[in-house]
Amino acid sequence: MEHYLDNAATTKPCEAAKRAMIRCVEENYGNPSSLHRKGLDAQHEVDNARRIIAKALGCKPQEILFTSGATESNNLALRGTAARYGKWRKKIVVSGVEHASVKQTLRYLRTEGFDITEVMPRTDGLFYAEDFLNVVDKNTCLVSIMLVNNENGYRLPVEQVFRSVKRSFPDVITHCDGVQGFLKIPFRVRTLQADLISISGHKVHGIKGVGALYQKQGVLLNPILFGGHQENGVRPGTESVPLIASFGAAVETLFPTLDDRFAYVSDLKKHLIALLQSMRELEIQDIPGASPYVLNISLLGYRSETVMHFLEKRDIFLSSGSACSKGASSGVLEAFGANDVQVDSMLRISFSSENQEEDLLALRQGLEEAQHTLLHK
Repeated sequence: MEHYLDNAATTKPCEAAKRAMIRCVEENYGNPSSLHRKGLDAQHEVDNARRIIAKALGCKPQEILFTSGATESNNLALRGTAARYGKWRKKIVVSGVEHASVKQTLRYLRTEGFDITEVMPRTDGLFYAEDFLNVVDKNTCLVSIMLVNNENGYRLPVEQVFRSVKRSFPDVITHCDGVQGFLKIPFRVRTLQADLISISGHKVHGIKGVGALYQKQGVLLNPILFGGHQENGVRPGTESVPLIASFGAAVETLFPTLDDRFAYVSDLKKHLIALLQSMRELEIQDIPGASPYVLNISLLGYRSETVMHFLEKRDIFLSSGSACSKGASSGVLEAFGANDVQVDSMLRISFSSENQEEDLLALRQGLEEAQHTLLHK
């Protein structure tokens, strides 16, 4: 029996997503831009998915742009905003714990003459809204903050920051990487006060290769790709109808159960913490207010990658950090106050509502076996 506990990296596609993808591959395979019936059938699939995702976010369907994934959504949000609004306002304010797709895009924008100001957690490991507001000024074109950190589940104060920024600087564009929060943490676009929100299909039991960007009506973006007029001319290229339909089907399945899944996963996390608390040489990094979907632990004295592969042989799958970092330290955990010993032995456990108690018991047993089998470094 497999015990999959790496859902922050990707989730198992749900049956509805798989059925939608196959339907579009076998039946509705036309090009949505074609004017004949096969094209119109494909366009209907795209329009239906757009309506479903818009309902889940609490926005208008025309405010949803489909992309190849959250990395492209983040690139489009940041580069598109910078090109549109950054001619005279060259400052971008961002949290210091963003995903690599945000960090690397900002590194590029720095070479284009933008002043990138990173706000870090305080010594208590927490972010405070006033620290962002203190560095936003009339030269700022964009503030970008992730909703939930992908490495430790910490929920950043997005609502408070964006509300304060909009009150003092209404022309500043606000962007949120909502990937680890979408369909996990209850939120709506209006309460976030976000102009742009990036989401991903494969993090919510859809298929890899599709994402979306919420673009508030009235907020303009310069395209970063050039071609046809798809997606309002902002994201050209023939739409991947099977992937978009799978995304919509997954959202339609998960959205009605958001609160129930949140409660269930919260109980799972509490149960796992109770199971692990008595283990020797094991530290639990349970951050107050963090997403219940992510938990970090450190098996002190054992390298995380070694333990991860030890567990893998027992069909227990988790992560030694962000999947996008390929096991290398991204610096995020250190920013939150973790020391070198903790980071070197850190394991990320990430849940879905498909996990059960058997997964938690298998993990505890696997960690105990690792302590008895592996050499203490």
